[in-house]
Amino acid sequence: MGKNLTKRSEDYSRWYNELVVKADLAENSGVRGCMVIKPYGYAIWEKMQAALDAMFKETDHQNAYFPIFIPKSYLSKEASHVEGFAKECAVVTHYRLKNSEDGKGIVVDPEAKLEEELIVRPTSETIIWDTYRKWIQSYRDLPLLLNQWANVVRWEMRTRLFLRTAEFLWQEGHTAHATREEAIAEAETILKVYATFAEDFMAVPVIKGTKTEGERFAGAEETYCIEALMQDGKALQAGTSHFLGQNFAKAFDVKFNNREGKQDYVWATSWGVSTRLMGALIMTHSDDNGLVLPPKLAPIQVVIVPIFREDAVLEQIRETVSPMIEALKKRGISVKFDDRDTQSPGFKFNEYELKGVPLRLAVGPRDLENGTFELARRDTLEKSVVQAAGIEDKIAGLLDEIQENIFEKARKFRDENIREVDTYEDFKKQIKGSGGFVSAHWDGTAETEDRIQKETKATIRCIPLNPEATPGKCILTGKPSPYRVLFAKAY
Repeated sequence: MGKNLTKRSEDYSRWYNELVVKADLAENSGVRGCMVIKPYGYAIWEKMQAALDAMFKETDHQNAYFPIFIPKSYLSKEASHVEGFAKECAVVTHYRLKNSEDGKGIVVDPEAKLEEELIVRPTSETIIWDTYRKWIQSYRDLPLLLNQWANVVRWEMRTRLFLRTAEFLWQEGHTAHATREEAIAEAETILKVYATFAEDFMAVPVIKGTKTEGERFAGAEETYCIEALMQDGKALQAGTSHFLGQNFAKAFDVKFNNREGKQDYVWATSWGVSTRLMGALIMTHSDDNGLVLPPKLAPIQVVIVPIFREDAVLEQIRETVSPMIEALKKRGISVKFDDRDTQSPGFKFNEYELKGVPLRLAVGPRDLENGTFELARRDTLEKSVVQAAGIEDKIAGLLDEIQENIFEKARKFRDENIREVDTYEDFKKQIKGSGGFVSAHWDGTAETEDRIQKETKATIRCIPLNPEATPGKCILTGKPSPYRVLFAKAY
């Protein structure tokens, strides 16, 4: 299976697009800007989903489901929210089609116009808070900690598989609280959950922080975020958690009787991650040979490729490895025994290397005689001959080692690409050059933030949580600045 991937160093964007398609993760569909997630890609998403879902439930959240359609009037109740999403909304105006009068096609039936137009959800705050009004009357009904796994539509004009599509999959949490402090604590808890998931499962090191006012979620008082660095020096926002204050409660009149018997508005959060995480996973670890998957998220953690010419040898190999496969499965390790006779071993080696399978075992007649396996690691491409005896412990240990190794490799790259600058000239050189995170002073104004973005295409990715007090001068205006923030070009 020839890979024929463009090298990352030659054209990173093309390399990424080719890899997504050739590794059987996804492809473009017949609908502009929408993708088909193929079984192998969806299997990775399912593992992400399962891990995150368990983490949400451990923090007392429950799953629910809300409609995909939102009455247009709902969206207009929170001014900054509708402003933030208006340009991306898909609108349903009619509910029926009919044959055209000339009989040559189908047209919208003008008599089937909706009384109120419906928005295909770009996010669900409005429909959920309209529902919460019916559910919340007293402090005894709080906190309300709900999450939904869903699809959303944001009519993007420039799309790229996983990173930016008109429709994508995600989870969105929406919680209601009796006090400001509880809501802020919830937003911070979810930030920790996202950071733990990114680092422990995806092996992607992240920086936790808050967004500037200009970069906040539409309708939020504070947006917490985790930011990751891709191998081309661009940042990627890997998850956000929003403290919404009482904005949506006031917009939808969600009040409750507090412990003092007085009416008050509910405090809110929302938070989400999406299939964009697939893009982060690909771009953080993969190489010119294909995907490199962290074992915790790999659909196939170990593949066994038998080397045979005769069916009798294949049966011998199958009998030899069957107990090992069962033992590994009992440990929760996913194993594939690829006994296809339609493809050569070399083709299979290439295929599984491209698909990022962490460990590959090859077994031939000589291995049967010697009680050995040839073992190949995807992360380092190292090969070795190992004894069959005790192989289950060896594999389990190696999977842990690979998980740690690719995280450390990514962290080393990230740390080496965080650079402090003190002048605007140095800032522009760094952004134009190798990129990465640029730590610099900013005077805190939207005007300076906008001007830097227009002149360099770099944005403030985050204000690091609890930033260290390092007084200095803004790189652009020279005005006082209490601490450094992180800039980067971003996806």
